[in-house]
Amino acid sequence: MAIGWVIVGFIGQAMFSLRFIIQWLASEKAKQSVIPTAFWYFSILGSLTLLTYAIHRRDPVFIVGQATGSFIYLRNLTLIKKNKGETVTDQELE
Repeated sequence: MAIGWVIVGFIGQAMFSLRFIIQWLASEKAKQSVIPTAFWYFSILGSLTLLTYAIHRRDPVFIVGQATGSFIYLRNLTLIKKNKGETVTDQELE
């Protein structure tokens, strides 16, 4: 396997993992569980990078998982943009 593709895989995994650190730090700062917009950007960037890697590897399980996730992350970013960053709390959903 070409080292370049391994690097692409690790970069995608790093971006995907950073989203959890971003979410955790934002929650600690707010003293409640929050999901900042950066979480969704790192989700989509990491997912698309990993999807590219999965396509290169021709791994259908990995491809379906990352493609599905990419759609969900992109949809969340679309909703955030549409609602201009407004968030909905659990209390508003009840």
